[in-house]
Amino acid sequence: MTVGYRWIVRFLALGCYAMLLIPGFIQVGYYYFHSTQVRRGIVYGDQPRNRLDLYLPKNMNGPKPVVAFVTGGAWIIGYKAWGSLLGQQLSERDIIVACIDYRNFPQGTISDMVKDASQGISFVCNKIAEYGGDPNRIYLMGQSAGAHIASCALLEQAIKEASEDQRDSWSVSQIKAYFGLSGGYNFLNLVDHFHSRGLYRSIFLSIMEGEQGLRRYSPEVMAQDPNVQNAVSLLPPIVLFHGTADYSIPCNSSKSFADTLKALGVNAECILYEGKTHTDLFLQDPMRGGIDDMLNDLITMIHGDNSETIRANSTPRKRLVPEFMLKLARSVSPF
Repeated sequence: MTVGYRWIVRFLALGCYAMLLIPGFIQVGYYYFHSTQVRRGIVYGDQPRNRLDLYLPKNMNGPKPVVAFVTGGAWIIGYKAWGSLLGQQLSERDIIVACIDYRNFPQGTISDMVKDASQGISFVCNKIAEYGGDPNRIYLMGQSAGAHIASCALLEQAIKEASEDQRDSWSVSQIKAYFGLSGGYNFLNLVDHFHSRGLYRSIFLSIMEGEQGLRRYSPEVMAQDPNVQNAVSLLPPIVLFHGTADYSIPCNSSKSFADTLKALGVNAECILYEGKTHTDLFLQDPMRGGIDDMLNDLITMIHGDNSETIRANSTPRKRLVPEFMLKLARSVSPF
């Protein structure tokens, strides 16, 4: 199969996938642009993409827990608005969500993306109280490529702190927990898999700044370096969510990273969702309405003993897309 043909097939599949989910995208888009609970385009840095969106609960009585979220997009098409569905659903459950934008390739390479994410996290840690957030309950989360970028930012900050070389205005100690959704954490094992899926090795190496970048920007590999053990000990609890039917980034990526961290003494766990694909957990399931296992797990971890009360008082999750369209979208998804 030629490169051109493979790209054409995937592009057509993406078009079909998007068209089948369009009823949901329209509703989420309307909320994004018209809801008074969304604060779009807040500046956190000097670069054009240094912007974030805030999703605020309607009831702002008292400081709220905060999720700083880094969206996915294969390091090429990431955008802060991709987190609007998650932002809406968590804000309806008394959680502030900050969706952090960052430079994509070729506008920037991985070091630029990690730098942008770190600046966005710094803004959340230091400014979120002005928007009603609780600075003592900040959670860092990323999805897909965003999970990788966020984990790199977290580990890099820990390394800076451990070497007493802290230059950023935030601390790992300000992050209550890290949530990684469908992420990849060891690119020495994944680069060939990505190549077979259409993210070709030459492009991926350009994103990762060469062969050496595969190691430097693989959090699982870096965590095992004896020189950074003091940094690893600073990490907050790590929870990795992944679907067992994820073909874009196999679930073993999260399982292996969690096992590595646990062996190093980190409070880490991997939660697997049977039969869920790369997009089920982030798009199809939230658009399905009703009970969402991953969302429930996330809310329980953030709200703790209050989670049942929060769920009981929240607006029931409504269906955004008919079931037959969701199933068709799943069958044609290129992810």
